[in-house]
Amino acid sequence: MDPELYTTLLIIPGLLISAALAITVWRIIVGPNSLDRLIGLDGMVAMMQCAGATYIAWSSNSTVVYAMMVIAMLAFISTVAVTRFRKRDVS
Repeated sequence: MDPELYTTLLIIPGLLISAALAITVWRIIVGPNSLDRLIGLDGMVAMMQCAGATYIAWSSNSTVVYAMMVIAMLAFISTVAVTRFRKRDVS
């Protein structure tokens, strides 16, 4: 495949991930309660996973996979812990 076309095809997901990340950060900052912020943080972790996968496709360097697995496990454990011990927000 032509390297210029390949780079162009990988720029498109990069731009989409960047736009989604900006929207998610806005949701985390503005979120009306802590559950909205938690969902935003989970979405941010998922987008970081997508960014890592895009980097792997761009560079053909799979050493990032281990860091992606650790981030996914920590995100899962933190989400379960926060939802288990979460108290209701006071309106």
